[in-house]
Amino acid sequence: MAPIRKHIVTDENSRPVAVQIDYADWMRIERLLGQSVVDGADNSEALNKLRGTITLKEDPLDLQRRWRDEWP
Repeated sequence: MAPIRKHIVTDENSRPVAVQIDYADWMRIERLLGQSVVDGADNSEALNKLRGTITLKEDPLDLQRRWRDEWP
C-alpha cells in the first residue's frame, strides 16, 4: 500500500485530537476496505436492519443522564 499523507491536529496542550488525510487517500482506503462511498448517503436502511436488536428497560435519555452522573 502506498504511504498515506496525514496531518495530525492537536489541542492547546499538544495532545492529538484528529488526523486529516487527503480525500484521494480516503477514497483509496474505502475501496480497499470494500466500503461504498456516497456523499450524503441515507443510512436509514442500514439502521432499520438493527431495529429491535436490543431492548432497554428504561428510557435511553434517562439512562444516559444516570451514567453521566456516575462520572467523577
